[in-house]
Amino acid sequence: MKKIKNYLNKLITGLISYIYTNRLFLSYLVISVIGTMILRHFTVKGDYFFGSLMTNIGLILLIGAFGYLVKPKNQFKYFFIWIIFFTALEVINSIYYMFYTNFASLAEISSVSQLETVSDSVITQLRLIDFIYVLQPIIFYYIHKHLKTSPYYNLIGKVENKKNMVIATLISAAVFLIFTFATATGTDYSRLSKQWDRPYIVERFGILMYQANDVFQTIQPRINSLFGQEEAMQMVDDYFNDDSKEKYDETNKYSNILKGMNVIYIHMESMQNFLMDLEFNGEKVTPNLQQIADEGMFFSNFYPQVSIGTSSDAEYITQTGLLPSLNGTVFVNYSNNTFNTLVGKLKDEGYYTFSMHGNLPAMWNRSKVHPRFGYTDMIYKESFTFNDDSKDPNNTDWIGLGINDKLFFEQGVQKLIDIENTHENYFGTIITLSNHSPFAPNQAFTLDLTDYYTDEITGEEKSSCYLCERDVGKYIVSSHYADEALGDFIRYIKESDNFNNTLFVFYGDHDAKMNYKDMNYLYNYDYLTGELKEETDPTYVTYDSFDHQLNKKTPLIFWTKNKKLASKLHGEVKTMMGMYDLAPTLYNMLGIEENYVLGHDIFNIKDNNIIVFPSGNFLTNKVYYNNSKEEYKMLDDDTVFKSIDENPDLEQNYINERLDYSEKALEIGNALITYDLFKDRVKEE
Repeated sequence: MKKIKNYLNKLITGLISYIYTNRLFLSYLVISVIGTMILRHFTVKGDYFFGSLMTNIGLILLIGAFGYLVKPKNQFKYFFIWIIFFTALEVINSIYYMFYTNFASLAEISSVSQLETVSDSVITQLRLIDFIYVLQPIIFYYIHKHLKTSPYYNLIGKVENKKNMVIATLISAAVFLIFTFATATGTDYSRLSKQWDRPYIVERFGILMYQANDVFQTIQPRINSLFGQEEAMQMVDDYFNDDSKEKYDETNKYSNILKGMNVIYIHMESMQNFLMDLEFNGEKVTPNLQQIADEGMFFSNFYPQVSIGTSSDAEYITQTGLLPSLNGTVFVNYSNNTFNTLVGKLKDEGYYTFSMHGNLPAMWNRSKVHPRFGYTDMIYKESFTFNDDSKDPNNTDWIGLGINDKLFFEQGVQKLIDIENTHENYFGTIITLSNHSPFAPNQAFTLDLTDYYTDEITGEEKSSCYLCERDVGKYIVSSHYADEALGDFIRYIKESDNFNNTLFVFYGDHDAKMNYKDMNYLYNYDYLTGELKEETDPTYVTYDSFDHQLNKKTPLIFWTKNKKLASKLHGEVKTMMGMYDLAPTLYNMLGIEENYVLGHDIFNIKDNNIIVFPSGNFLTNKVYYNNSKEEYKMLDDDTVFKSIDENPDLEQNYINERLDYSEKALEIGNALITYDLFKDRVKEE
């Protein structure tokens, strides 16, 4: 008993001595760990708190171990630099997650140049929590200042055994990291190696492991591209030439229907389908969009597949029928690539090609990428006449990032007429702008969101504008303005003697990036309490995380003045359709053969379609599958299943087969970009 007591006393004494002589190191450890876990708490949260905590501690110990090799008087500088580094990571990722619901990547550092054009969008998303991390270096500095006035640094200079402390700390780090990898599943390793499901990696392994892995994943393709191009090309050729795959390239009643016709893409910024079902005080939010849908062919289940490249990803996907990069953005990180595009094919057939936008050509690096896509001319901000004083609060010519959509369309239509009068055939992309985030209020916006009601207790008539100050409300008002401009454009086209041989393809480029809670206010706000309704409320509208994802679909409409063609391109197409299906569908309608696409002609594949998202999620006509949670929702009855094999009514291997398909599609799409595999092939053709 005495021996045990002596041992415990010795242990306690040793622990006290360790804490006393390692106060700087322990301060670095505790502050750094708390910072990483605060970030996790305010972003992904999730079920793996302990696992990510162990990983963060292990990596922070690993880095800190080498601080013992520094002289005691300089150890503060070493730890301070790392704390500043961790703080920067946390601030960047906190802001980035709010903006993209994702985490930043080293491959996207070159995308920082885009912040100049969307700085207002970023600033409006900032929260106090985004800067709480800055307290870390401040607190650490004051701890150092306190220690500096004490004998601490002189003491550790005498008693510290560098070699022993390094070894002991490295062993401790190894224990934590071994625990991390010993408890990881095969799925965890798969996602870590593929890196496309970033939120899951941060949730499971922590922000530091994610960032370390991201550095490796970013550098690896650059290295591999020097050596692995032939293998990648073989993999791609095997995929596209696989005779065992089900083929969807047969002709249908729409084949060659657009042969010799002009085509104009109308790239509608942030326009979503749910807007078409809304009205306030008897006024519809998007009446003109609804009119176009009624007059043309409306694809009501069209889903964008963009990643962090947002609008630029939409351009890439709709032009190539492929998937965006899993590392960085195509327009910024791979702008020197050779691209296999619809616009390029039509240019080869003698079409005049152009893009039109009311912002600077530098936005999303379009000045460099669009010519490589195959656009002959770029008609951008400098081609339009308007008051460009963005600081003038009374200036309605300028909305958000550039010329307002009404002026843009008014002047743009005349440019289109000039193009038609000059060229026999043409293809163009017109990119709208006014509905770009941050959806700031503007004098030109007129939709009234006020809700009028009768107080149930007093009988008094009251009003509330609970949406006015919320992002979703600002988005709705902004979209209404964009729809008004769209109505003007259609009126100009109808009144013109031109455009009788032209198909207009209207598509929403991506969702508005509203978070789940803000969207829920649209459906479940209780104006009597000022809070969201409880799920037990009989008027509560079910809106879960799956509904939020399914709500991100955007309009796709084929519309033309040509009466003969309009009679054939009419009605609603309810087939589940991804953005990568647009180019293959138009290829067939234009009579162009193209095998190197991941999407399909929607009129051929029909209900067999799979929409693959960059997150690894997928959607079919039966299920929406969440890859990170390994859950899926049945679309026919809204039932959510927590495991792949839980639903006995779903045919065997239904989920697994489509998971394999999705992962292969992501791998192929990324290989085509990373290795620039069209470089020689396009030239040969």
